[in-house]
Amino acid sequence: MAQLIGGLGTSHIPAIGRAIHLGLQQDPYWKPFFDSFPPIHQWLGEKRPDVVVMFYNDHGLNFFLDKMPTFAVGAAPQYNNADEGWGIPTLAPFQGELDLSWHIVNTLVEKEFDIVTCQEMLVDHACTLPLKLFWPEGDCPVTIVPVCINTVQFPLPKPSRVYALGKAVGEAITSWNSDKKVAVIASGGLSHQLDGERAGFINKRFDLQFMESLQTNPEWATQFSIHELVEKTGTQGVELLMWLAMRGALTTAGAGARLVHSNYHIPISNTASAVMALETV
Repeated sequence: MAQLIGGLGTSHIPAIGRAIHLGLQQDPYWKPFFDSFPPIHQWLGEKRPDVVVMFYNDHGLNFFLDKMPTFAVGAAPQYNNADEGWGIPTLAPFQGELDLSWHIVNTLVEKEFDIVTCQEMLVDHACTLPLKLFWPEGDCPVTIVPVCINTVQFPLPKPSRVYALGKAVGEAITSWNSDKKVAVIASGGLSHQLDGERAGFINKRFDLQFMESLQTNPEWATQFSIHELVEKTGTQGVELLMWLAMRGALTTAGAGARLVHSNYHIPISNTASAVMALETV
């Protein structure tokens, strides 16, 4: 069976892609963020995952307000980058992991998740930036399975439902008939609001409590309703649902999850940015 080695989480602010493109990693504004990645690069170099399952949210590229699925799973042989113009100008296509995609799709349907299956799928900065942050040199060395979660248009899925989705995806990974090593990635957040009366809102206290809970009490955030999460994290801060799905997936792989490295930094583009790596134990 496949081995689920751990989970990663990172913010996907579009300006990060521009900073990478312009080589601004050592710029004083960007350095505290980029300096948090080398320990994770080292860990990934040791573990060498073959496949990544990416929990992320689409920003209107595949799904717009007229057609917004709650959950969608990519089942394509290849995923092309079609970023909105803020990120890295050109990236090679990302290779899909079709066998795992269909195993996840079938597992989720069997567990009564009503999903959209996408045999063609474009990916934007929410999917591409984490791959470039975690593997900055050359083309991406892993195949991918994108899992898109709606955080754009209400009604949004409850935190408890997203956590259950993550657990089901983790069960699919660990039951996949393969000798490959798999990592799960959460792309998004943490607290931020880009518009309205609370534009610029950041809740550092809640963010840090949430990050701590991923290590010690992974179901902690499932106590909140989606409206409570919006109040605590901002309209776009609900992207932390991706982190919750990632942590849910890890519960199926072993007795727990060991912290490899984490960092929290504010602000980048009025957003609380964070990065974390957890290893299954």
